[in-house]
Amino acid sequence: MGSSQSTPKITSHDRAILDLKLQRDKLKQYQKKIQVVLDREHEIAKAHLATGQKDRAVIALRRRKYQQSLLLKTDSQLENLEQLVSTIEFSLVEVSVLHGLKQGNEVLQEIHREMSVESVEKLMEETQEAREYQREIGDLLANRLTHDEEDAVQAELLALQRESVGQAEPEVRLDLPSPPRSLPLVSEEVPLETTRERVPVPG
Repeated sequence: MGSSQSTPKITSHDRAILDLKLQRDKLKQYQKKIQVVLDREHEIAKAHLATGQKDRAVIALRRRKYQQSLLLKTDSQLENLEQLVSTIEFSLVEVSVLHGLKQGNEVLQEIHREMSVESVEKLMEETQEAREYQREIGDLLANRLTHDEEDAVQAELLALQRESVGQAEPEVRLDLPSPPRSLPLVSEEVPLETTRERVPVPG
């Protein structure tokens, strides 16, 4: 069944164009035959003249002239057929374009019906009602929260906003004294009191 559905349907227009093209091909084949006859009559006339038979040469040339008139007629008929085929094919293209424009116009009309002024106004009203309802809920919840809870909500909102733009929360820094950059100096001299031995004083 799938192969039968994919087979293109041949319309009466297609058959008419096909018939015209077949007639055109037959005319072209006929012209080739006439050209063969013309060449042959030309050779016959030359042969008769060579043998001194002038009358027969004239007859051959007359037959050749007649075939030439037939060739001119077939050229005219062939040109008419070519024009007719081109006109029909172009007309079919025009019909296809007009059909496409008609379908496009119907789609546009359908879109315009769906997007009428009334439907747009209704959508705007519904959107406004939704915003007012959301604001009422927000105000109601805000009135039930304490100041500390509201501050926490605002802080969390600020953190979410920073996170959405890729900013981290600011670090809390304590002001501490900076560590020493060098070791303390140690004196190499030792006090005398620490090295001197105490001599007992006689009593």
